[in-house]
Amino acid sequence: MQRFLALMILVIPGLLAGYGIKLMRDIFFKILHQPFPSLWLQFFSGLLFMIIGIGFIAGFVLYRDRKNNKVAPRFKK
Repeated sequence: MQRFLALMILVIPGLLAGYGIKLMRDIFFKILHQPFPSLWLQFFSGLLFMIIGIGFIAGFVLYRDRKNNKVAPRFKK
């Protein structure tokens, strides 16, 4: 059950990052989605979604590797 919960914790930010990449890609084809009034706002919200999603996954992996003592000395607390 713990592994399933950990997988779900990683899938949700992964989907968020994927949606952010899709929003940024769509501005190059001039596709404007409904909640955004302009293309530049859509791009920056997509960039924010991508940064939050990738940052959460990276932090989760770093925390897990610190716990298992598998990181370089410069990343240890």
